Amino acid sequence: MVKQNILDLHPALVWGFAITVLVMLLLDLGIFNKKSHEVSSKEATIWSVVWISLSMIFSGVVYWVFNEAEGHKLAVEKFTQYQAAYWIEKALSVDNLFVFILVFGFFKVPKHLHHKVLFWGIIGALIFRAIFIFAGIGIINLTYLPEMEVFGDPVKINVVMTLFGLFLVYAGIKSWGGHDDQEDEDYSDSAGAKLVKSFWKVSSTYDGDKFFTIQSGIKMATPLLVVVAVIEFTDVLFAVDSIPAIFAISNDPFILYTSNIFAILGLRSLYFLLANFIYMFSKLSYGLAIILSFIGVKMLIAPWIHIPSPVSLGIVGGVLVISVIVSMLFPDNKMKKQLEENENI
Repeated sequence: MVKQNILDLHPALVWGFAITVLVMLLLDLGIFNKKSHEVSSKEATIWSVVWISLSMIFSGVVYWVFNEAEGHKLAVEKFTQYQAAYWIEKALSVDNLFVFILVFGFFKVPKHLHHKVLFWGIIGALIFRAIFIFAGIGIINLTYLPEMEVFGDPVKINVVMTLFGLFLVYAGIKSWGGHDDQEDEDYSDSAGAKLVKSFWKVSSTYDGDKFFTIQSGIKMATPLLVVVAVIEFTDVLFAVDSIPAIFAISNDPFILYTSNIFAILGLRSLYFLLANFIYMFSKLSYGLAIILSFIGVKMLIAPWIHIPSPVSLGIVGGVLVISVIVSMLFPDNKMKKQLEENENI
């Protein structure tokens, strides 16, 4: 019997992943970014290389573990599952950067505080993504219908995967065209902001990098805590798209979680690396719309037609490359002007 789950093959890898993430986060918060500061392009580049390198090394370890235990064929399948899930999440995470820029601009967050906001946003993502992925896999396993004959073929249809497929096709169509509807959004009235305001009064000004301050003898939340809450809820909303998408790639929760988390952990450094040049990726949203629709269709036809992970990886990679090239050839000058205005914050 083939052991499809990496937890069965190499439990030490679970601990290795957990320890690596914990150590890197402690180094990030406790040593390299102990004091709030504006992250330079050089620093962002180094951390981007570090996180991407770690994720690629881990994918190599995944291949090695399965190759040793179950053979080359399954190892390639698991390796490409990891890569496809990683790059889908990475691409959707880049799409997150557009919203981060809008949120930081709306609340006029000083640049030296951006890293702290994103760090605590990542901590929340670690928790919520684990809940979504492991709960999602459990629900999917429980929602297969009895085998039936459809279009002359015996198939087992999964209710949740079918709903996810329909949703992703809808999300892909809806997201075609970018973020114009978000530029005028009042983030002070978003769910995250309302949650903070329901517990504390919020001061009108920042107090360094503190989440709470004392004014006239009253403990108050600072706008920085509101921004963190808004970023957390924004990530949850984006997870509604990205998590169902990776369910079409694999049913191994560890493969999905590790690829997802490595992509998310590299988001902060990628933000600082690309924030000033995000207008050169303005057409990425069209590529992501195509990817979401493709993944949705893949889910819907899965009972009849299986699209292998290497094929999915090739399609996702090809669409991303083309959308990035088109973005660089036709940059968004309106967004460029907005970024220049934010430089004065």
